[in-house]
Amino acid sequence: MEQTGKLIIFSAPSGSGKSTIVQWLMKEHPELRLAFSISATTRAPRGTERNGVEYLFLTPEEFKAKIDAGEFLEYEEVYKDRFYGTLKSQVETQTQRGENVVFDVDVKGGCNIKQHYGARALSIFIQPPSVEELRRRLVKRATDAPEVIEQRLQKASYELTFAPRFDHVVVNDDLQKAEEETYRLVSEFLKR
Repeated sequence: MEQTGKLIIFSAPSGSGKSTIVQWLMKEHPELRLAFSISATTRAPRGTERNGVEYLFLTPEEFKAKIDAGEFLEYEEVYKDRFYGTLKSQVETQTQRGENVVFDVDVKGGCNIKQHYGARALSIFIQPPSVEELRRRLVKRATDAPEVIEQRLQKASYELTFAPRFDHVVVNDDLQKAEEETYRLVSEFLKR
């Protein structure tokens, strides 16, 4: 019998290295059978994006109807009528195929998904060594204006208060060590 997949939740403040760690894990460890959760969104497809591959594209009306029907694990309205969210049915489809579904979500979404699935999900918070180090990384990244960096740092300070609500906190002060620790946590969880 095909084994049902498990769920792995990653959350972190912007600039803490979460995406780098998650991408490394997926690329270097295909034996873990990791697959990103396919989110729903109301934005239009970009470039070569296809419905059901990168995202499930919905109209704002369709999205709101699914909210009203309680079909989302978590969702967020980023701007007026610009929604992103995770449908329960999509997660079930992926886990039935034996995929271990990876969520790369904000801290509130991570807590909601963990609460919904309990022991079926592993939640990992990727933490920067300090807010000062985070500032240095965001400045070095050079993708944001100074006032945007300040907003991100304020948000990061708030997000760090959620760390104790996650199963594990991985401090990313050395990327290779953080990757190895994350791999160990995920592979141990999948063996259970």
